[in-house]
Amino acid sequence: MEVPRSSGETVLVVEDDAPVLGLARRILETLGYTVMASANPKDAIAMVWEHDGEIHLLITDVVLPEMSGKDLAGEISKIRPGIRTLYMSGYTANVIAHHGVLDDGIHFIGKPFTSDSLARKVREAMGARNAASGP
Repeated sequence: MEVPRSSGETVLVVEDDAPVLGLARRILETLGYTVMASANPKDAIAMVWEHDGEIHLLITDVVLPEMSGKDLAGEISKIRPGIRTLYMSGYTANVIAHHGVLDDGIHFIGKPFTSDSLARKVREAMGARNAASGP
């Protein structure tokens, strides 16, 4: 099965672990996405305010310095209503559930992830109607 690629979307990745942030950025850029990357919530929010174009997806770690990924998504959705969110974490399901991220309808990917799994989860989070290939 072909790996889903970008249809010109912009993705904001917020991850405080530099190697994971770099990996996600490289994978997404290889798939054709425009990637904005930030190591902390404060800078991510500033980037959202400063960016003139559309941001189609926020990919955020569940546990971040300063605020949780869920709180970050809430703040960004105030600036960009309708933005979709994909949460990621290397923690166990119990820890993630404590952060309120395993609710129905929430998109989630565990770390470590592969290029293929990230590509598919990103496409799933954006909605199948935007898919360049596959369901």
